[in-house]
Amino acid sequence: MLVLLPPSEGKAAGQAGDPLDVAALSLPGLTAARETVLTELVELCAADAGKAQEVLGLSEGLKGEVAKNAALRTAGARPAGEIYTGVLYDALDLATLDTKARALAERSLLVFSGLWGAVGIADRIPSYRCSMGVKLPALGALGAYWRGPMAETMPEAAGEGLVLDLRSAAYATAWKPKGEVAGRTATVRVLQSKIVNGVEKRSVVSHFNKATKGRLVRDLLSAGLEPAGPAELVETLDELGYTVEAQAPAKAGKPWALDVIVTEL
Repeated sequence: MLVLLPPSEGKAAGQAGDPLDVAALSLPGLTAARETVLTELVELCAADAGKAQEVLGLSEGLKGEVAKNAALRTAGARPAGEIYTGVLYDALDLATLDTKARALAERSLLVFSGLWGAVGIADRIPSYRCSMGVKLPALGALGAYWRGPMAETMPEAAGEGLVLDLRSAAYATAWKPKGEVAGRTATVRVLQSKIVNGVEKRSVVSHFNKATKGRLVRDLLSAGLEPAGPAELVETLDELGYTVEAQAPAKAGKPWALDVIVTEL
């Protein structure tokens, strides 16, 4: 099982200690591309703080992120699972998983990133600010930039089992499963169900979406479950108490689409 996660906009602060070692990150096939993006980002932020703030889409209250980016090569690094914060990661709560669940998380979870392409939760990275929607002056849109390196690296990383794609749209642009891999991929949408004047209304609500995805992954990890494919995932989620509506692809080489229906967190 491979679970694809979005990062969080907000990140925990770095810490004193050893700095980033790009070559030590998971998915070594991305090393050269990571070095290119890292160099471009650091140089931009070190040379022109105002331009960097504009390129990164940062408000005045976040302009301190520019200086943080400029120091990425020397800043202390910590596991990515500790760097990423926010609703999804609060619900996932990696720090409280038992030993077996944590081991499963470390081999199953990949967090997509505008800066790193994708990293495992045990990969040591510094705190940074660079979303997939950023257009760096020399590289252009990062979603498009990562497609080539990801296309070469991700099919092998996907292995032979389920690919559970929980990424947001911006991060899904960097890699879209194709062919046989797509056939064992499941995307998930979370819908909040409300009864309004006696009629059910369903809507996508960001908080419910993120929290439910985090809780769903945590439940799979805690139970030590690794569904072999989308159909088995649907059965597994049903056994875990989720309400799931699944749409199998009309033709081969397309992912399954799963709706998880929630009424409350």
